[in-house]
Parts: sequence; structure tokens; C-alpha cells
Amino acid sequence: MKPIEKDYFRWLIAKIWIDEDQIDPDTFFDILRMLHHREFVWVIPNDDNRVADGEDLRLDFLRKEDDGGIIKTRILMDVGVSVLEVLIGISKRLEFNAGGEASHWAWNLFTNLGLHRIHDAKDVDRILDTLIWRTYEKNGLGGFFPLAYSSEDQTKIEIWYQMHAYIKELPPGD
Repeated sequence: MKPIEKDYFRWLIAKIWIDEDQIDPDTFFDILRMLHHREFVWVIPNDDNRVADGEDLRLDFLRKEDDGGIIKTRILMDVGVSVLEVLIGISKRLEFNAGGEASHWAWNLFTNLGLHRIHDAKDVDRILDTLIWRTYEKNGLGGFFPLAYSSEDQTKIEIWYQMHAYIKELPPGD
């Protein structure tokens, strides 16, 4: 990993709050590294907007870099957007649309995926495959947004609308 990539990864993981009662920080770090090395592939129309959110994170980071430059920009912008970037991008959308803090929403998305209970790299790969290829349950269980009540198959709905259905189910004040 090039120095700019390491700095960017550290910048990203600082955007996620961790509940150390539920996961060991070292395990958490290892899982986040796997999420960062896994490209998010969108298969539902308009989910490319979540990829754009990830690209926006890169631009935010580069703006904060004192010596951003064309080389650093190319290093970051010439690769696919990772699952980690999409997760953090969604957490920022949740902060805006539902209130609360993006870092806590990022942890919530992490736990919605079940990643806080994982200790094996194969299990992380399985969870990411389920998320990316939309093989989770029709009510969203196994994805970012599990719903208690779902009238539509969440595997066929863009993430934006899944998020809003999830927000509607939140108890008042959450």
C-alpha cells in the first residue's frame, strides 16, 4: 500500500465509532481492511450513486491533504470504490436524513451486516458476497438495512430506498 493509501485508510476508519464491548479493536481493524480491499459492485440501477458517495469521500480526503497533487489523486481515483467507502458514504447520508452521528451510523451498518460477530476471513467474504450480489433475505436481513416489515423484496430495491424504509422503522428519537 502506498503512503497516500495508508493515510486514506486511516482517515476512513477514523469515521467509524467502535463498540469495544462487542468486538476486539484488532479484529475490527482487520475486518475494515478487508472491506477496504473489496470493491463494491452495483447491480441495481442508481446504486452507482452510492459509488459516487465513495468517490466524494476520496475528494474530501484529497482536499484536506496539503499536497494533494495529480499523482495522489490518480492513486486514489483510479481504483474501484470499496465496500468500506460505500458504508461510510451511507452513514453520512443517514446522519443527514435520520439525525445522529455518521460514525455511529457506520457502526450500525457494520453490525447490521453481522460483521461484529465475525472472526474468520471466509465469513467476511461470505457476508460481502451476500451484500454485493444481493443474496440477502427479501426483508433486507444480511444487507445494510434489515426491516421488520417489508412489503417489497429489498434485494431488488436501490440502497437509497432501502435506507428510507429503514429510517421509517426507527423508533422515535433514534
